[in-house]
Amino acid sequence: MSGRKRILAHNEGRMAGRHPLLWLPATLAVFMAFLAFMQPYPAAGAGNAVLVAKVEGVINPVTAEFVEKAIAAADKDDAQAVVLMLDTPGGLDSSMRTIVKAIVGSRVPVVTYVAPSGARAASAGVFITMASHVAAMAPGTNIGAAHPVEMGGGKMDETMNEKVVNDASAYIRSLAENRGRNASWAEESVRKSVSVSEGEALKLNVIDLIEDNVPALLNSLDGMKVATVYGERTLQTKGAEARELEMGMRLKLLKAISDPNVAYILMMIGMVGIYFELSNPGLIFPGVVGGIALVLAFYSFQTLPVNYAGLLLIMLAAVFFIVELQVASYGLLTIAGLVSLVLGSVMLIDTPLPFMRISLALILPTAVAVTVFAAIIARVALRSHRSKVSTGSEGLVGGTGEARTDIDPEGEVYVQGAYWGAYSDTPVKRGERVTVVSVEGLRLKVTRKS
Repeated sequence: MSGRKRILAHNEGRMAGRHPLLWLPATLAVFMAFLAFMQPYPAAGAGNAVLVAKVEGVINPVTAEFVEKAIAAADKDDAQAVVLMLDTPGGLDSSMRTIVKAIVGSRVPVVTYVAPSGARAASAGVFITMASHVAAMAPGTNIGAAHPVEMGGGKMDETMNEKVVNDASAYIRSLAENRGRNASWAEESVRKSVSVSEGEALKLNVIDLIEDNVPALLNSLDGMKVATVYGERTLQTKGAEARELEMGMRLKLLKAISDPNVAYILMMIGMVGIYFELSNPGLIFPGVVGGIALVLAFYSFQTLPVNYAGLLLIMLAAVFFIVELQVASYGLLTIAGLVSLVLGSVMLIDTPLPFMRISLALILPTAVAVTVFAAIIARVALRSHRSKVSTGSEGLVGGTGEARTDIDPEGEVYVQGAYWGAYSDTPVKRGERVTVVSVEGLRLKVTRKS
């Protein structure tokens, strides 16, 4: 698929060894190691407990990892069941398949419960529901619309689209047949994007139950026999303790940065940090923050339909801003950077699914803010390059002072708050004002100020 991913519808002079960019690998390694240990730790439970895991938002690698951990925790605690409270518009095909494999291979029965009222199981959510040992929905919910959509900056041709649809259709039909559910409707949800309410889903044998809440669901599940890969199990859930499994700080952080808008902001922070570091070498902090922000942004981009033309335009904007530091373009490069940044930002996420796009209301003010910041830094740098040196020996040239002795040809002057030995080609009398012509060691060559 040519690297594409598919989703289911929906200060100068510092020593080189101290350059801040050299600190980035170690800093990022420590940061990622810290994240790796921020795992969720479910409390130990008794054998009559039921674990409840809320699966909300886009199905991505973070969601898949969370579901796998929930099932593993239930197995470890010998829980009666795992209830996945599902509310999703869809997500990545690869992540959906990871979840389905975990459900199918689970020793503990998995119950997918589309809830609360107003929730939906669209796209990838249909596959997850069909794969579950028990499928339930709350009143006021819906399920369906599982047609696959290409992700990754391009359109599928007719042949490829047919292959993808056939593959998804066969997959969901197999899952439905394995659980004794309506395989024909499941296939139509892929081929025709059909969607039904909870009442219709129950009539069509798409789901098993409709319940208002988790306690009511557990009461209805009590005594139900379900077939797992490890054999048949009879659920004993009446009065069982329902314990919600928290996602954990690490997964919450990774889920948050997987949002397209958050990923875009992180990318802009990364660009600004690196740009500020390059314009002021040796500050360290902006470069480290910018580097970490860029790594987190690129982590998020692996789960999003990134258009590489848009990414290249954003990189081109960064180049324009950096060149502006060295070239006096009278604002032309800054304007070019703004145009490139806005176009690249609009093109960055290429998908027909609204929940995967970057908000235009975020793009415009962010792009303008970044451009204004770059313009200010470039202007300060240009002024610094053009300004007269005011310190050191170069700063003395052109300065004025007062002769403290007669100078014929040598004597003493007072310049910039200090006494200097001086000489002059023309005689200068004590008390006269002088101008520094040049500096030779600790002596100044002066001339009478006209």
